[in-house]
Amino acid sequence: MNKRSYGHGSIDSRSDDTHRLRYRIDGKNFTVTFKGSKLEARKELRKLVRSGDTGEHVPPNRITLSQFFDRWLRHIKPNVAPRTYERYAQIATKNIGPLLGAKLLSKLQPIEISEAYGKALESGRHDGKGLSPRTVHHVHRVLYSALSQAERWKLIARNPAALLEKRDRPKIERKPVTTIDAATTATVFEAARERRLFIPLVLASLCGLRRGEITALRWKSVDLDAGQLAVIASTEQTDAGAIREKEAKSGKTRTIALPSLAVEELRRWRLSQAQELLRLGVRAGDNWHVVTQADGSPLQPRSLTHVVSAFLKEWGVTLHKLRHSHASHMLASNVHPKIVQERLGHSSIAITMDIYSHMMPNMQGEAAAAVDEALRTALSRRVKDKG
Repeated sequence: MNKRSYGHGSIDSRSDDTHRLRYRIDGKNFTVTFKGSKLEARKELRKLVRSGDTGEHVPPNRITLSQFFDRWLRHIKPNVAPRTYERYAQIATKNIGPLLGAKLLSKLQPIEISEAYGKALESGRHDGKGLSPRTVHHVHRVLYSALSQAERWKLIARNPAALLEKRDRPKIERKPVTTIDAATTATVFEAARERRLFIPLVLASLCGLRRGEITALRWKSVDLDAGQLAVIASTEQTDAGAIREKEAKSGKTRTIALPSLAVEELRRWRLSQAQELLRLGVRAGDNWHVVTQADGSPLQPRSLTHVVSAFLKEWGVTLHKLRHSHASHMLASNVHPKIVQERLGHSSIAITMDIYSHMMPNMQGEAAAAVDEALRTALSRRVKDKG
């Protein structure tokens, strides 16, 4: 064993990657086992001693999961979108905290996590009812991510959430998405034509845009002569009401070809919007949002949802379900799933196939028929050549 003293404590090296840190704070001696290199051990020792000066000291092997999540949330806050941070914080405090928060981070076991998931499914809500499998799945993802960071920080040897077998993790039954057919979509259009929500319905139904993409779309990204628009940004709104514009989902700009009906309606709306703004003494330009309030100001995502949901209630759909309907109309017309993926902005075709596979029941049959026809043709040719 190699022991070395420093001005702020000492390190006993048990091996190249196992060290015992000894230090003193407020007259009390502390000993902590640390996994990592000798250099990392020195940094951790300095950090522990410094935490005594700031009043934030908690020995790593005595940190509870709730205390660790406070630290983890401070760490990720500058690096994720505000809405994402808000969601992580809610899951940490409302879901993980009551179930596992008092557990020591260094002692947390996979079986305890699995039991917590079972309890959440049974009675995880504040009213005593169970959380949905999807919510518990989100809990698992957040816990897994946080504990992976704890592993990187050398606070734990291994991530216990990663040790759970698949059968012990929350399972989600994917329900078929709800859509409306072309005839019902036409009925919705006719009922909405003279309302301000008409253009958002057009963008969702004919172009497959998401809510945030609709509210972020500006005229400079719409080329009506070329018949296309570019999705370059999305609007995000937090629970506190803060609005920010961020890059498009997956960080990629996508170009969408506009159906002629969409081009006609957008031309009509641009003229109407320009006249509306001119009456307010404002000259419209390319930087104006396509979807606006009557005074020309941008529409908030939640306001759009509220207005559209109330209108579409009669048909049992939502704005996002119109996006699903756009996909279903394409697939029903035998448009290749790769094109559907590109129009919807999914990061991979696997996501598209996973969501809409139930809408493509004939794809296997069509593939089998195509192979059968090709092979029969080849065999027939060989018979003729021999003859």
